[in-house]
Amino acid sequence: MAQAQHTDTAEQNEFRAYCREWLENNHPGWPDVPLPQGALELSDPAALEWLQGWQKSAFEAGLIGCDYPSEVGGGGRENCQLIANEEMLAARTPYLPNLIGLGMAAPTVFFHARDSVKQDLLPKLFSGEEIWCQGFSEPGAGSDLANQQTFARRDGDNWVINGHKVWTTLAHFASWMILLCRTDKEDKYNGLSYFVVPIKEALGKGVTVRPLIKLTGETGFNEVLFDDLIVPDEYRLDEVGAGWKVAMTTLSHERGAGPMVTPASGGMSTKEESGVSTGSPASLIALAKTQARGGKTAADDPLLRDEIVKLIIRRQAFRQNERRARVSALTDHPMRIPLQNKLVSSELNQDVAQLAYQIQGAASSLSVADERAPDGGQWQLAYMNSFGITIAAGTNEVQRNILGERVLGLPKSK
Repeated sequence: MAQAQHTDTAEQNEFRAYCREWLENNHPGWPDVPLPQGALELSDPAALEWLQGWQKSAFEAGLIGCDYPSEVGGGGRENCQLIANEEMLAARTPYLPNLIGLGMAAPTVFFHARDSVKQDLLPKLFSGEEIWCQGFSEPGAGSDLANQQTFARRDGDNWVINGHKVWTTLAHFASWMILLCRTDKEDKYNGLSYFVVPIKEALGKGVTVRPLIKLTGETGFNEVLFDDLIVPDEYRLDEVGAGWKVAMTTLSHERGAGPMVTPASGGMSTKEESGVSTGSPASLIALAKTQARGGKTAADDPLLRDEIVKLIIRRQAFRQNERRARVSALTDHPMRIPLQNKLVSSELNQDVAQLAYQIQGAASSLSVADERAPDGGQWQLAYMNSFGITIAAGTNEVQRNILGERVLGLPKSK
């Protein structure tokens, strides 16, 4: 942390000290109800309510929305959200529940909504009082995002929306959705428009939310159906036909390359001493020391030790690359590191969980429901959940294409 402090301005140093002191005195602790590994898997209303309380307290203390103007509920600071993130992660606080709202909806609303909509929606988004979801993917529009078929028809000062969205994270709790629709069937890209939609108040009145049960048995994803949903024109973001441009604002922030820094949504899900950090090589080493292997432990196996060390090196390289991103003289392209972070981190965490399978051997077939499962089956759960992250924000294959085309200047793939 001292390395990062060296580059802080006087104002940032003061803010860092404030964050650290506040977190020392106001760490929320841990709820009695179990938390899933991440906000994407939230399904228990009691867990959500507890996490919303934590987000609200952090927001009221000024640790969330730091860099947004005070007129829209932000902290009115500059370049301070990253500092708050570093201190929350260092304090090992729980994650924030409004993952879609903070990382995607907030910057999109801020850059494209009318002032009255920003002032109305952003404060409750920052505080976690209102949960948000994202209406992009459809049965026929995944990686080909522009193939949207959910249609919005103009009706005076309103829009009438019909269609079907899938893989909609947190829709079962969401008050609002950021929604990409088709408004012109003849123009693929310029025929898209973007809206914010109050889906909770419209449940049963034009909106239906159905859970999608994952391989893990969790229900963080949903499908959402629109049947003549009426949305006022004031909730349209930017101009009619500018939906593709607005969607790029959403995706650039989802991929970590937008100008607004997302509050730290990747905190802990359990107390460190009573749980396992499934993205951590240190937890992997602890697991290896408990698993029998040929009369010894898996930690004594030289091949497994070598694989663990490789992962430690990769994680350290990732962290140093993040530090490098803060020094302009060490970055050859402003988007290289932000765009590659999602790609690298998602595959690194997946590989850590996959190695846990090898360390456990036959015990890796035991689920969280089996009391004999090592570390409560959390590694198996992490591995299965990891595929959702490598698909989110465009698949990692799409992310490689973006890096190749926009950063390296390579020709478009066919």
